[in-house]
Amino acid sequence: MNKSEFMLMDQSDPLAHKRQEFCLNEGQIYLDGNSLGVLPESAKQHAQEVVGVQWGRDLITSWNKHNWIDLPVEIGEKIAPLVGAEVGQVICCDSISVNIFKLLACALTLRPERIKILSQTDNFPTDLYVAQGLQQILGDKRCEIVLADDGQITEMLDDSVAVVLLTQVNFRTGKIHNMDKLTQLAHEAGALIIWDLAHSAGAIPVELDNCNVDFAVGCGYKFLNGGPGAPAFVYAARKHHQYISQPLQGWMGHVKPFDFAPDYITAPGMFSFLVGTPPVVSMSILSAALDVFADADTRALRDKSIKLSSVFISLVEQNSKLTDFVLVSPRQAEERGSQVSFRHPQAYAICQSLIEVGVIADFRAPDILRFGITPLYTSYMDIWEAVERLTEVMDLQSYKQSKYQVKARVT
Repeated sequence: MNKSEFMLMDQSDPLAHKRQEFCLNEGQIYLDGNSLGVLPESAKQHAQEVVGVQWGRDLITSWNKHNWIDLPVEIGEKIAPLVGAEVGQVICCDSISVNIFKLLACALTLRPERIKILSQTDNFPTDLYVAQGLQQILGDKRCEIVLADDGQITEMLDDSVAVVLLTQVNFRTGKIHNMDKLTQLAHEAGALIIWDLAHSAGAIPVELDNCNVDFAVGCGYKFLNGGPGAPAFVYAARKHHQYISQPLQGWMGHVKPFDFAPDYITAPGMFSFLVGTPPVVSMSILSAALDVFADADTRALRDKSIKLSSVFISLVEQNSKLTDFVLVSPRQAEERGSQVSFRHPQAYAICQSLIEVGVIADFRAPDILRFGITPLYTSYMDIWEAVERLTEVMDLQSYKQSKYQVKARVT
């Protein structure tokens, strides 16, 4: 494929107009939306309104006047269609890590005769750390963590497993788990399942209800473009609502928080996952950012994502100067999330050198160079130009400079 073909693909792209809704830097190719999404214009404008007017002028009256108190539900309902959930099953609160703690504790309570949490060895570390922390609190007789390699998950399912904890899209390779199949197998073994949607929501079609998923979590700052540290969300299937019992019993999860009663009484349904006062500024920004999805069909997003990642792989593998890059993402498009990952022994230094020439990607230990594909604002010409600049970096061997060898605190 040549450059003119990429230009033609942009001209015929039905999502091309969405690019104008984001604050993109001229001359920069941003391929890291799977780690931090680009600022939407709607979020930028709303942030000024929230800080200058709602907080700056209206102050505490904004809890009612501007419905700050309803933000967790409002955001949850905006996210719900992106993850295939009917109303009343998604709420915005806290972080993925905190929400996983709540859900694991809840799941063990729902399966009191079982003790095992089954997860994947290559799961995102925070998921495993949270499980380890819960195990330390409950003790080995009440909570045991079992880790399986990718191909061994189903083999480890038995009648001692209380809950399966998996991330739908692997953060390193981008491999997609079969949510429907694994959920069904977990249920056949009598276990519950929790899905981490950190690299799924807003990037690939997710069907929580149709797959009969029990619980799920996701973050707001990656493909949902809610800003650094944006709040996360929780999904709980309606069938579990009357049985939810999670240990972080904060005042916002009380049935009547403003009665200020000394004893905790759990609020119904998804409200029971709330803990402390919602972070209004960050939630408001996330709420505005989600508006970019209002006229974007998830199937159209997925179609463009597959095309972008496929041509990216083809350009790299057909380039004689890039033969040292080894594809670690699945070659089959239907098995690959919205990212492309390559292995290279100098991946970190190459990533830093790319940033210097205006291509923002990221590095994942030990040797993976990862490119996020965000179909709302990534163009086909972005892909063409990114590979051109990668070729230049490798041809000039600029990554060998000493300044690119020193790892920063955030990699």
